Amino acid sequence: MIELVRLHKRYGQTDAVADLSLEVEAGEVFGFLGPNGAGKTTTIRMMMGLLQATSGHIRLGGYDIESNPGDAKQLCGFVPDRPHVYEKLSAREFLEFVAGLYQVPRIEAGERCDELLALFDLTERADELMESFSHGMKQRAVLAAALVHAPKILVLDEPMVGMDPRGARLLKATFRQLASNGVCIFLSTHSLDVAEETCDRIGVIHRGRLAAIGTLAELRNAAGGDATSSLESVFLRLTGDSAVACKGDEASE
Repeated sequence: MIELVRLHKRYGQTDAVADLSLEVEAGEVFGFLGPNGAGKTTTIRMMMGLLQATSGHIRLGGYDIESNPGDAKQLCGFVPDRPHVYEKLSAREFLEFVAGLYQVPRIEAGERCDELLALFDLTERADELMESFSHGMKQRAVLAAALVHAPKILVLDEPMVGMDPRGARLLKATFRQLASNGVCIFLSTHSLDVAEETCDRIGVIHRGRLAAIGTLAELRNAAGGDATSSLESVFLRLTGDSAVACKGDEASE
């Protein structure tokens, strides 16, 4: 469903993303991890057509994002790292507005909005203006809006920021349910426990390059760890902070 082929983004003499290739299949939850400035958000913005790649190819559901952006984006739901809501709309109006952008038929849109408002625990306040919502509630409304057209691909950049434990638990369960229905999920996050608990495979990007990709067991092997190594210690080893990783392993013994 998602195919990145030798993706490259350069700013002047700096390579923000370099020679990045990976594939994510339908029904898979893929975690995309990396330190601050590693190239995660740059990669996602290129995937969503918000930033033009210097070179390489991006295909979403078989559609090239540059030559066929409309069809590629129609397949996708997207939650950016700094999501925006129209605060003078109610949650229901916001979802209906997004459904209209994707040309979801009116009756279907109404049903989808009701389902998603219930799923994200927003039904009781669905008709209140979102300016009164907490950050976590706004985040849930944005996630609901990203799903209103039943996308085949869901791309999320740090969706857990500002989520309370209940909201985070709901979101993790939603990811697994969507994946079981064949949705391809691309999740960028700093929440290593969420990635460890939720993701089928994980890619680690460091200084713009893919440092490792695979299941947690495969990443442990790539990092030289054992079967009990936490994702945190594996991540630190793969991104060059082996001293901290070793201390963490010793502390857990």
